[in-house]
Amino acid sequence: MYDVAILSDLRYPGGNSASIVAEVRAQAAAGLTTVLIHVPSPHLRHARPFESRIVACLRDGLADLADEGDEIAAKVLLIRQPRIFTEDPAVVPAVRAEHTIVVLNQPPGDEGDDQRWYVFGEVRERVERCFGPGVVWAPISARVRENVQRVAPGTPLPDTDWHEIIDVADWQVERRPPTTVPVIGRHGRPDPVKWPRDPEELLQAYPDSPDVRVRILGGGEIGVRRLGRRPQGWEVVEFGAESPREFLGSLDFFVYFHDPEWVEAFGRTILEAMASGVPVIVGPHFRSIFAEAAVYTHPGGVLDLVQRLHRDRPAYDALAARARAFVTEHFGSASHIARLASLGVLTRGTATLPRDRMPPSARPTRRVLLVGDDIARFRAVSRRLPADIEAVVVAGSTGLPAAHAAGLLTEYLPSAADLGVPEHRWTGFVRDRLRHLIELYAPRAVLVGGVPHDGIVAAIEQNEGPRWLWLRPAMWRRGTGGEWAARGALFAGILEPGEFAAGGDEGWTTTARAGVSVVDPITELPRKPRRRLAENTLLCRGVEATLPGFTAVTAAPGELAGVALAVSRADYTNFHELLGARVPTVFVPDPAAGDDELARARFAAAAGVAVCATDDDAAAQALEKLSDPAAREALSRRCAELSFGNGAGDAAAWLAGFCRERSEVENNGVR
Repeated sequence: MYDVAILSDLRYPGGNSASIVAEVRAQAAAGLTTVLIHVPSPHLRHARPFESRIVACLRDGLADLADEGDEIAAKVLLIRQPRIFTEDPAVVPAVRAEHTIVVLNQPPGDEGDDQRWYVFGEVRERVERCFGPGVVWAPISARVRENVQRVAPGTPLPDTDWHEIIDVADWQVERRPPTTVPVIGRHGRPDPVKWPRDPEELLQAYPDSPDVRVRILGGGEIGVRRLGRRPQGWEVVEFGAESPREFLGSLDFFVYFHDPEWVEAFGRTILEAMASGVPVIVGPHFRSIFAEAAVYTHPGGVLDLVQRLHRDRPAYDALAARARAFVTEHFGSASHIARLASLGVLTRGTATLPRDRMPPSARPTRRVLLVGDDIARFRAVSRRLPADIEAVVVAGSTGLPAAHAAGLLTEYLPSAADLGVPEHRWTGFVRDRLRHLIELYAPRAVLVGGVPHDGIVAAIEQNEGPRWLWLRPAMWRRGTGGEWAARGALFAGILEPGEFAAGGDEGWTTTARAGVSVVDPITELPRKPRRRLAENTLLCRGVEATLPGFTAVTAAPGELAGVALAVSRADYTNFHELLGARVPTVFVPDPAAGDDELARARFAAAAGVAVCATDDDAAAQALEKLSDPAAREALSRRCAELSFGNGAGDAAAWLAGFCRERSEVENNGVR
């Protein structure tokens, strides 16, 4: 039984193969199994090999290839490229799947003919004849959705699109310094529909002007043919002479305009440009996909927009950063793993892809040490660091397995109890252990989670090389923890993860926030998790409970959307994950905890987002009340009304900023 089967013509160039590879890599990194099923398309009639990136995935063991005649069992079958079924396949693959989804990565038609490329009803009838009537038809964008709804208005479609994903780290490039003359460009497969039809508009989008240079990777001959000449300022690069990633590193702007009748289903090359840090200029019809991450104009407005942004570097840099953050949040690999989880495909731990299979540019050149047992927040921040920064988690025996399972590089820092030594001897051990790790990894920064105990202080005094930072917890119980306040002066920066219950915080940090950076609550939740409930499930975290008619389950952050009811401690991670995922929850605070769980739970109850129970009887009564679906729905709705953001991305940017600052100091010869 495979987790995912992907059926397509594995010879397709361009976006179809890139999308398959992105999903295969995301699935492999999450510990999921994949099988690829090749079905020849009637539109690729001449002999050609599998696309090279597909071959690399198979060679590297990230997926299996089904042989003709194999009987395949999978939890999810994804069928990519509906045009494969414009004719009956010569051989129908024998696939048994719990869910079958046709990813509509091409619309049926264009602006001139709603079904120019395939007749939707015929393709649907053929697919359902091969794979059964329960097929889900999933558009990849709003434009495809609109086309399908016009030609087949009765077809049920999912509420959300099966959008493209990208491994942002694979596309990170070192940006070159700005030049006097801006360089604009585009890359893509050579197809006439990918270019403006009118020569005047083509030259407006890609000007022949001394004020701008134009670089084109793939398809440039089409533009030259339409103009009848090669403009002097154009550099046409043969496809394959440079990798798309290297090519994007040579651009200041990515500009993409196409035939006005062509309906671009998504625009994967746009996604790649954004991930690489290149600002994108496109037509207004892309706004429904990329929102504020791109700038929109018509061909005639390109040159003015390029010159204006090229002169205004703060605006240019802000646009590039906004686009990269948008791609990471909306189209990163985690979003794909979350939607598979909604279909019952749950990860079995995170695998790290072999380093020698990573693009050279994606290999980290800088490291940070994350010290402490604050593993949930370490994981959330680490996944959002730039590709050239690698986190090394230094933790004790309680936190190390979770960090290791997440695919992070880990080092063991045993506690005094683990070593069987008194505290004063352990202080020296921590100092020496961290000195060794700093010499080994040469980190640009060391982020300390938890409290800066004497061992940390001794290490700071002895190791001035890296920037020492503090991930400082808030929500201390009244009258506790104040002894740590003065130690904040030892750190170059202090970051405080936000608290939903900040209004009930009476701890010492509320009066010691000068110079402290505060972000939204840091969680590992996917963006805007959607509630999808199939049965009565009860999740217990740190609390033991049962409820008649409910099945006990466990759930990772990406799987919380399917949990009907939870009973939990009110520690930081569980509190914010459960509320963020809108899970109806009974919080049973631990009065002996270091943080103020009671204040958190009471605040949540006062806000109407959860129930607070301070003893077993109260918890049992609360769970009984929440066995009523209406009561659970009321809590879930209230959570949605008072939702909070995820500060993990901002925390990663804050941490990366200290790494960059350190690099600049070193480059200037100052240690």
